[in-house]
Amino acid sequence: MIPLRRSLTFLKPYWRLSVGAFISLTLAAVANLVTPQVLRMLIDQGIAERNTNALVWLAAALVGIALVRGMFSFTSGFWSEKASQAVAYDLRNTLFAKIQGLSFSYHDRAQTGQLMTRITSDVEQVRTFIGMGLLQLLNAAALIIGCIGAMLLMNWQLALLVLLTVPLMVGVIGFFMNVVRPLFDQIQQRLGALNTALQENLAGVRVVQAFAREPYEWQRYNRLNQRLLDANLQSIRAMSLTFPLIFFIGNLGTLAVIWFGGYQVIGGALTIGELVAFNTYLALLIMPLMMLGMIMAQITRAAVSAERIFEVLDVENEVHDRPGARPLPPIKGQVAFERVWFGYGVRADGHAAPDGRHPIREEKYILKDVSFVAEPGQTVAILGKTGAGKSTIINLIPRFYDVTHGRVTIDGIDVRDVTLESLRAQIGIVLQDTTLFSGSVRENIAYGRPDASDAEVEAAACAAQAHEFIMALPNGYHTIIGERGVGLSGGQKQRIAIARALLRDPRILILDDSTSSVDAETEYQIQLALERLMEGRTSFVIAQRISTVRRADLILLLDNGRVVAQGTHEALLATSALYGEIIDSQFGGVREEVETAEVEG
Repeated sequence: MIPLRRSLTFLKPYWRLSVGAFISLTLAAVANLVTPQVLRMLIDQGIAERNTNALVWLAAALVGIALVRGMFSFTSGFWSEKASQAVAYDLRNTLFAKIQGLSFSYHDRAQTGQLMTRITSDVEQVRTFIGMGLLQLLNAAALIIGCIGAMLLMNWQLALLVLLTVPLMVGVIGFFMNVVRPLFDQIQQRLGALNTALQENLAGVRVVQAFAREPYEWQRYNRLNQRLLDANLQSIRAMSLTFPLIFFIGNLGTLAVIWFGGYQVIGGALTIGELVAFNTYLALLIMPLMMLGMIMAQITRAAVSAERIFEVLDVENEVHDRPGARPLPPIKGQVAFERVWFGYGVRADGHAAPDGRHPIREEKYILKDVSFVAEPGQTVAILGKTGAGKSTIINLIPRFYDVTHGRVTIDGIDVRDVTLESLRAQIGIVLQDTTLFSGSVRENIAYGRPDASDAEVEAAACAAQAHEFIMALPNGYHTIIGERGVGLSGGQKQRIAIARALLRDPRILILDDSTSSVDAETEYQIQLALERLMEGRTSFVIAQRISTVRRADLILLLDNGRVVAQGTHEALLATSALYGEIIDSQFGGVREEVETAEVEG
């Protein structure tokens, strides 16, 4: 129950609403507890004594109490629901902010569908508990205590007889909670798996249809849906068995009251009005005990959801600002890797690189003892076979991941000593997987600089060779491009992504295969623009074309996570056999033929 109690701390900003709901609830409970006594007087003093005046006034009192009870029930329900909606709003915002700030390493492991379930279904379960379950729990507690006290004062013998049934009902409820808690955990887990399958299918619906895999995907979704249905049915079976049992035990108490109370009425020890009042208290007692089973099911479900929410909120972000981190001043653009080791899932410790005294298991590392210096304004091409660690190098510069050993510096400053926001503000990035957001073309280009003027947006688009096709769109820069850029070609999306990076005017530019989806003519135009725009910037390019390699000021040749050679194209041709093999295999033909073609071009 600790996570559920933690969720209640989100009520602190709304304590006035909570106090108002509690006071209204208390007054509604008092009205409920007074009603049987008025009913007793109505029967004994009005009906039994044939007192018309008392009958009218007591009947009017019952109507008044009902109106008061209804008013306070409304205010307690309204205010508690208003507070719960505010808590859900805060929880969703807090979760979203946390998820946005979590490092790449967390998102590498997390499933999108599970995160979506936490921010939607789990938050709603907690909100329902705060808005209804908590109120019903307090109401049930007030009625149970009040009813037991009133019955003991009226007739302690009958009260003790009735109270023999209470432990039985509480035992049934406790057993029910132990049974359904793991079931509710299963339900939320399976709902997350179902959402993951749905999210993947919607994102890849074109691939599904292209390969005619609709029947397979339907079967996969149906299988997950069936597992969710089975878990829900198990919980329903548990509830269906529990509540009739509680109702049966409650009926036994009612029968005992009527049986023994009837004898007391016949013997004159109890009036009819007192018997009716006592039985009304018993009904008021059974009702919250019945509700308690449902409330406990709701609490159990909310507790599971709260635990899942705080699992995310309690995640320690592996990449965060150090205590005392300072803003990165305007940079010149020198980037240095100093004996960098990195492994996914290997915890960063910030220590110096391993040596003979501290042996390590090299197979755990993607990068191994990488060192190089990129001077301001240089273009660095990163070359290597698949899995050599090319993308990992560029991910360490903006601190998408932290190095395990060694350090990365910009202008001599360790990137871990500056704030993430100031670091990434001076780096422009075009990732291999182009991501655009729902909205206009202009909004996507200005994503990193929302305050940019229209002229600056158009200048960035022109530089990325995107202005011409943008103006051909129905509404130009104000055209809504849809989710993930649907409706644009791969080349168009990449040119918008390049414009987005260039608008920030970064001192460091990272291009991860940024022209892989464009035709030869468009690639040529983009390359001309990039050559002009790279001037004065330190640029890192994962090389996919021979033209990029030949123009680079520094080429890093990676093999199995190590920099096995570095230098210019001509120098590496003369000194590295591996470089020649990669040139031949990745760029086609014999080296000399490629070079000749480049020279002739």
